[in-house]
Amino acid sequence: MHQQRGKIILIYFFLFLILGSINNNSLNRIQIEKIKNVKISGLNEKEKKNLLENILNLNLGNIFIFNGNEISKIINSNSLVENYEIFKKYPHTLDIKIEKTNFLAKININGKTSLVGTNGKLSDIKFLDKDLPFIFGKPEISEFIKFINIIEKSKFSLNEIKNLYFFPSKRWDLQLKNNKILKLSKDHTSLSLDQAFELLNDSNFNNVKIIDARIKNQIILND
Repeated sequence: MHQQRGKIILIYFFLFLILGSINNNSLNRIQIEKIKNVKISGLNEKEKKNLLENILNLNLGNIFIFNGNEISKIINSNSLVENYEIFKKYPHTLDIKIEKTNFLAKININGKTSLVGTNGKLSDIKFLDKDLPFIFGKPEISEFIKFINIIEKSKFSLNEIKNLYFFPSKRWDLQLKNNKILKLSKDHTSLSLDQAFELLNDSNFNNVKIIDARIKNQIILND
């Protein structure tokens, strides 16, 4: 009984070696194709042109060993990209899905007007597809993004704002599209925004042109 079982095991062992050799030889003859297609979604044709060219200029190799870090560097350097995901589609296609940044405002830096995105990056003005408020002054982009987050949590909408004025004291003023001016507190920005909103929606103050909310719990009005 033991001898018969040993013979069976030996037969299986030789079959494994033979089939393994055949498979190895077959694999050696297979040439894995390099990545041929890179598909990008989330950007229009004009916006994705340069991004696609830069990616295709890389030595991508095949889909099993391509250098994802190099592709990520190129995508992250693109100011239009907020978030992205890369999917492999066998045998030789990469599918890159992009979430485009949302443009918040225009700003002039060193004589050049750029767009500020929610990703904190500056983009060429040529990508502008809607009316945006203009930033006057020289805020750090991170300071501006922080201020926008405060506005978004308030009762105001960015769509109501015509211009934003930043002062060296790190305080902001807003000019609304109805040309009313809001002077906001540096230390109590959220509170001053909410107080200004209440006044703007009170019909008794329709003729007010300047709302000064720089002092906590105190509003100064100017016609």
